[in-house]
Amino acid sequence: MTGRAHLVTAIGLLWSAATGAQQAPALRTAAVELREVEQTYVAEGVVEAIRQSTVAAQIPGRIVQINFDVGDRVEKGQVIVKIDAREVSQALAGSQAQVEQARAQLARAKSEYDRTRALIEQKFVSQAALDKAAADYKAAQALLANTLAGAGQAATAKDFATVVAPYGGVVAARHIEVGEMATPGKPLMTGFDPTSLRVSATIPQYKLSVIGDGAQATVEIPAFNQWITPSTVTVLPTTDPGTLSTRARLDLPSAPAGVLPGMFARVHFVVGRARKLVVPAQAVLRRSEVVAVYVINTQGGITLRQVRLGESAGKDGVEVLAGLRPGERVALEPAKAGIALQQRKR
Repeated sequence: MTGRAHLVTAIGLLWSAATGAQQAPALRTAAVELREVEQTYVAEGVVEAIRQSTVAAQIPGRIVQINFDVGDRVEKGQVIVKIDAREVSQALAGSQAQVEQARAQLARAKSEYDRTRALIEQKFVSQAALDKAAADYKAAQALLANTLAGAGQAATAKDFATVVAPYGGVVAARHIEVGEMATPGKPLMTGFDPTSLRVSATIPQYKLSVIGDGAQATVEIPAFNQWITPSTVTVLPTTDPGTLSTRARLDLPSAPAGVLPGMFARVHFVVGRARKLVVPAQAVLRRSEVVAVYVINTQGGITLRQVRLGESAGKDGVEVLAGLRPGERVALEPAKAGIALQQRKR
């Protein structure tokens, strides 16, 4: 006999044994209700960090220090990586020397221009000599400006040897080791801000007429059984021609505990309302392919009854397609109800 057959037989025996009015202990119960609930379209999505970036090297050099690793919390402005700055320091020293040389040339050119201008007033030199002195003076000024710009670039390059965090967050990946060579554009670390998350979901084109910006929706995180109301719903104004679908972004108002980028999520978009028979989700017992609830009758007897469920009816309920009637009461703690039923059999 297969495992499924054993399970179905066991449920049948429990059902038969429970037809008498076994007295139930104090169990929390809830009524099966026929009520108006929201009709939803469920789209699969993934949790993303709104702020996530990869910091890359901007100068060449050997990695000499790494201050953080994967999972570490980093504050804005903290030094995360240091690159050997000796080469850029030498370049800066050379640029500063060129600046001093250009200043000396400018001083000499200015002195020559002033002297020539004084001599031309006394008719001792020609106008051509004055023009040449003025041109040399302007050239010296331009040379100094050029060397100052070069020195500024060298100073900036030296600053790039110390890589700091652009914002506070958590290190998601480290791409380098101490001793490796960094080159401009080479990734160093990837980080994200865990306080700013969103869910990205896919919507088929035929649903765009009822789902748009500002649509009502609820985000479900199945791993933690969490339901979150997003602060904003944005449908991107582009469509993928391959899948004929559009992406929707739902910003989460806060970072729920344990929720991380990359986690699976479901988005329940509200598309209408309808009357449905609803049972509390916590009352449902799932064992392999069998779905059942413990029904508590008016005499306190416990019966295990198999049901067929439909769509989710909000964060606390689920639609019942078959197996229950309005007004019947079900146990909200299936484990306790099962133990009580087993004890009554003995």
